[in-house]
Parts: sequence; C-alpha cells; structure tokens
Amino acid sequence: MKPTDDRITWLLSAQTPSIVYQTRRDLRASRSPAHQIQKAKKQILLTGAVPAILSRQATGGNWKIDHGFYGPKFYSAHWSMVLLAELGTDGKDDRFRRGVEYMLDATRDLVRKGLETKNYGWSCLFGNILRYALQAPVRTDSRVENLIHFSARAMADGPCECRSNHGRACAWGAVRTLWGLAAVPKRARTKEVNEAIRRGIRFLLEDNRLEKADYPVPPKGRINPLWFKLSFPLFYHADILFTLRVLDELEALDHRGARAALDWLAAKRKENGRWKGTSPFRRRTWRELGDPEETDRWVSLQALRILGHAGRPVM
Repeated sequence: MKPTDDRITWLLSAQTPSIVYQTRRDLRASRSPAHQIQKAKKQILLTGAVPAILSRQATGGNWKIDHGFYGPKFYSAHWSMVLLAELGTDGKDDRFRRGVEYMLDATRDLVRKGLETKNYGWSCLFGNILRYALQAPVRTDSRVENLIHFSARAMADGPCECRSNHGRACAWGAVRTLWGLAAVPKRARTKEVNEAIRRGIRFLLEDNRLEKADYPVPPKGRINPLWFKLSFPLFYHADILFTLRVLDELEALDHRGARAALDWLAAKRKENGRWKGTSPFRRRTWRELGDPEETDRWVSLQALRILGHAGRPVM
C-alpha cells in the first residue's frame, strides 16, 4: 500500500501523538526509521490526550470523577481505560497498571459469579476489560484467567446473549469480546479460546452480513445507525470499521464474508483520498481527544491500514 504523500503528511501533522506513531509504524509510505518510530511512541505519554486523562486518576487507580467504575459515561475508570487502550498507552506505565488493577479488583466478583451461574451478560464490558488488562504486563493472574474463560463462554452462549437485546445474541458484544480475545497471544490461546474466536467470526461473517449489519434485534427493533458510521472513539458499541479492525487483528480479512464490508469501506473514501469520521460521544468524554479533523485522521489511518492488510491498495 502506498498512500499519496499528501495523505501521509496530513496524518503526521496530527495533534494526537498516537496517530503520528501508528502512521510511522504501520503505513509503509511513511518510510520512518526506527528511531523516529520510537520517538513518536514516547510522545504518547508526554503530550495530548493520554497524559491529560491520566492526570485525573486517583491514587487508587480509579478516576476522581467516578461514581463507581462505570459512571459517569464516558469519563469514569472503565471508559478512561478503554480510551487509553485505544490511544496505545504504554501498558508498562505505572498509572495504566494501577487502572488495570483497580478494574480487575472491582469486577472480580461479577466475573466469578457469571462463571458460577453461567450468566454471561454484559460481554461487551468484560471483553473491553480483558483488552486493556492484557495491554499491561500480566503474569499468571486468576482474575485475568477468569475474564478469558468468561469471554470464551459468552461467545459460545448465543453468542453473547444480552438482556439489553431482549436475550438475543448481541453483535456489539461479540465484536467487543473478540477484541478482548484477540489480545490473548497466539501461543497462549487454549482450544476454548480458539473455538470462541471461530464462533465469533462465523456469527459476524457467515451467519449474518457485516456490510448489512443484519444482526439480531429486539421485537420491532432496528439496527442501530452507528453501525454504518465511521466513528472514533466507540465504547461498548461497534461499527463496520471497528469490526474490520478486530478481524484484521485476527487475520480474518481474507474471509469471503468480509469482502463486501471491505468494498463498503473503500467506497467511503472521499475525492481527496481521506475518510470522513464521526465522534458520537465527543461531548460526553474527555475533550482532549481533539477536533473533528482528528477524528477524520483516526478513521483514515484505520481504513488505510485495514485495506492495505487486505491487499487492496488505495491510491
């Protein structure tokens, strides 16, 4: 993939260090030497949204604004950790690790109870927690192991049946669960995890059509229009772009069921070679994420990476 030079220049002019780092690391046309990539990575903890979000963290690993780990949306501990993971925060950072510890402790009993009662609801929540927990250096930890078991079993149950979807299989939950399981290193994936990943891909790409997002909905319900936006960030939600990102991590972009969704993504490109993004929760989360043009940069970076990995150069 060789994006035009002006597009690379535009991405590298981002206010968000995470965009600059990922552009240098992932887009070949940037031709960045190793020392520039490492320099860009270090900036993530020094300027922009990541240090701003971490500055509001309390000493216990929670956030000063918290009303429990889940509220208020989308500022409290859980949501801040999702954002920090998306922004590529160094998992070795002490503050990030404190956030992981806080969330693992806060949800330990919920996960354990779900496993004991075989109630795997809120799979989107636990898939997200698994994702950022595995971003930190984690030795053998029963809390993380239970999250992995919970996520794998949630995928086998429905998959990801949720009371918010009237007990039906939940596509958002399936995508978020796969996002968590994708972070499990290949060498550490058990038979249960591998089967859960296969089940999730089958649900998203074979049992249903990603480009149509024709997934189960409540009686008289309809598919949420967010599916057909190009958004950053999303939280417990998913859209076609985010789903393709997860499938890319799972090396599943060559699946025949992904072809139409890749066509859809390529067709969303504007005449200037960029993609127009949306940020549906901009006013409900940390303002340091940047202006609308930063959102365009995020989704353009992601689209270029996905299409490149799928062998579809976009000039």
